[in-house]
Amino acid sequence: MLSVLVMPAARFATVRSPERESFGWRIAKVAELLGQPLMPWQRQVADVLGEIDGESGLPAFREVVVTVPRQSGKTLLVLAVQLDRALNWGGPQNIAYTAQTGQDSRSKLVRDQVPMLMASPMGAAVKQVLKGSAYTAVEFLNGSRIEALATSQEAGHGKTVSLAVLDELMADSDDRRIQGLLPAMLTVDDAQLLVTSTAGTDKSVPLRAKVDSGRASVADGSTSGLAYFEWSADETEDSDDPATWLACMPALGHIQGLDSVKHSRLSMPDGEFRRAMLNQWTRSAESVFPEGVWEAVQSSTASPGQGLVFAVDVPLNRVSAVIVSADSSGALEVVDQRPGTSWVAGRLSELVRSHGGPVFLDGSGPAAGLVDVLGREGVQVTALKLGEMQAACSQFFDAVADGLVLVRNDGLLDSSVAGVVRRVVGDSWVWGRSKSDVDISPLVAATVAFSGARSGAGVVPIISFA
Repeated sequence: MLSVLVMPAARFATVRSPERESFGWRIAKVAELLGQPLMPWQRQVADVLGEIDGESGLPAFREVVVTVPRQSGKTLLVLAVQLDRALNWGGPQNIAYTAQTGQDSRSKLVRDQVPMLMASPMGAAVKQVLKGSAYTAVEFLNGSRIEALATSQEAGHGKTVSLAVLDELMADSDDRRIQGLLPAMLTVDDAQLLVTSTAGTDKSVPLRAKVDSGRASVADGSTSGLAYFEWSADETEDSDDPATWLACMPALGHIQGLDSVKHSRLSMPDGEFRRAMLNQWTRSAESVFPEGVWEAVQSSTASPGQGLVFAVDVPLNRVSAVIVSADSSGALEVVDQRPGTSWVAGRLSELVRSHGGPVFLDGSGPAAGLVDVLGREGVQVTALKLGEMQAACSQFFDAVADGLVLVRNDGLLDSSVAGVVRRVVGDSWVWGRSKSDVDISPLVAATVAFSGARSGAGVVPIISFA
């Protein structure tokens, strides 16, 4: 049982204007219907986001930027704001949700938001949930919709958007996501932009600009246009001191406990912990590899060939699958990635027939459920045990650090590496699926493929089909 603590004060926060009406109470009611009442920090944001300008009758803040430590409850806040817009604004509303990549957008909408919605009384207002690579959306009976959009400059092309959500802006190195959505909001007088993120790195240029503007607006006492909220620890604070944690983690004592933070401190690299848990900016985008190491193994021409093997992996929610190839020289390439898993057996069977080579997977992860399906297609499968996965992760890490890997440039792998965390298992570790900010299945598949290519027949299969 978590003992509820007093919410730490935001390091930077737009002050609520008490003379203005606010629909923040409606957002709070939506959260209650979702079965998760807003924490104090979420209610603080909702009340300011919901302020109405007395003269125009429009939202006082067209843009709201929120930056908090990881696992603070951003998903609930985002969903409550989206649902209030979809159901309580008196007419059909077009809501655009975006995350780090188009696949992340689709996955987070379907994995994190839809189950909460459908388990609540508001599920009765849903007309249909559409899941696909071309169009993923929740459509409501009143004509509103929440659509997961790609992260390109063309994301909002031809659309009219009343609420746009930019989730985890720290992953963006340029403005393409923002520039893809702003034109779609221009003709909507009451449109709002909600930006949520943990702290970024020197590569998180768009977020850095938002943070700088937000801090300046708070310092100036601005009460219109841009609302900004930040819970973070100052860089001078001791990152090992629980007092520092208590002062910057608004979910601590509500949905986070001190023991879990202590475990994170012990298991995460220092920079990763400070960025993810203390919401401090760090230099390198890579959470596990030293600065420049991952970039050094990138290639536009890498093409696995000699001693070719394949590996497949799926995320915990099984909304997609990815296939990675590797060869004995250390070359790696993402071969295919698609929504769902029904396509995997046929695709791997085709690849094996065309190129030869065995197929590997993480036998301790969600991909283990594919073994029987692949077997029926006649695909030989080698499933790595947990101990073998621990060795594979360490081997891959060392090989990347030593420059013994050559990775064909791929955004899916880059996103996995940037957001992955380690999960300590005994005296070793594996890539941590549940605690990572992003879908790490591309990285897991790359790790398994590399191990398979290097060890070959030396890896003892758990299950093998002729």
